[in-house]
Amino acid sequence: MSNSSSITQFLLLAFTDTRELQLLHFWLFLGIYLAALLGNALIITTVACDNHLHTPMYFFLLNLSLLDIGSISATVPKCIASSLSDTRVISYAGCVAQVFFVFFLFGAEYSLLTVMAYDRYIAICRPLHYRTLLGSRACVHMAAAAWGCALLNSILHTANTFSIPLCKGNAVDQFFCDIPQILKFSCSYSYLREVGLLAFSAFPSLGCFVFIVVSYVQIFRVMLRIPSQQGWHKAFSTCLPHLGVVSVFINTVMFSYLKPPSISSSSLDVVMSVLYSVVPPAVNPLIYSMTNKELKGAVRELMTGFFQQP
Repeated sequence: MSNSSSITQFLLLAFTDTRELQLLHFWLFLGIYLAALLGNALIITTVACDNHLHTPMYFFLLNLSLLDIGSISATVPKCIASSLSDTRVISYAGCVAQVFFVFFLFGAEYSLLTVMAYDRYIAICRPLHYRTLLGSRACVHMAAAAWGCALLNSILHTANTFSIPLCKGNAVDQFFCDIPQILKFSCSYSYLREVGLLAFSAFPSLGCFVFIVVSYVQIFRVMLRIPSQQGWHKAFSTCLPHLGVVSVFINTVMFSYLKPPSISSSSLDVVMSVLYSVVPPAVNPLIYSMTNKELKGAVRELMTGFFQQP
């Protein structure tokens, strides 16, 4: 990824110039980051250790927790370090790495959320075919496809973005390196190549969104015909966490990248980026563990066994 520009480092957005507020921001983001690590690590450990949770739904949930740990680790640690040391500098290589991992991990998470919608659709709309359509091999293949497609897409966009000559400054108007922000530094019209590639990538993303919506329309149609209140509640409790996670993730990402320029501002962009990059990895474990009785019971058993060990 050779670049004809002379930029060797970038300056990330500072939330505040007041030292006291910087320290407050440090402790706030550190708390969120540790909560995300603890919550997702607890889900991964619980699913891995409890044989009753070795099902497709929890296999995909384990993958989601891995992606949550990776996605929040791609942005927040640098932000925490910058607040503590009162510096905004990130190296050129560091910025390239951050763009790659952000694009890869969030792309994989979006693909996995689509796969999880398919899992819920089969479980509720076609329960007799569940084990046939979602065997262990099929689950591994779908998860690998989600990770692999996101990896290839990230390599393509990262290489394309940083092959563009940059000469219009180096102050990124965001707390992490983001492709739209990097493109603002382009000193030629070659950035239109990446813009076109981003637009082309929007079509598969739109397809995933439509698939999720159609899946849940079918799911709710079937749920409304369930005569048993207990059966209806069980189906709803397994779908509600995923639907909540999907809604928060997709709505914030779409608003952040598709909002009209007339309402765009630095503060609003930062708020929206925090909502889709920092909040979901921290709240996803809480959403799943609070609404899923089976997972909640498994977590309680794991914690009880851990603290009762001699």
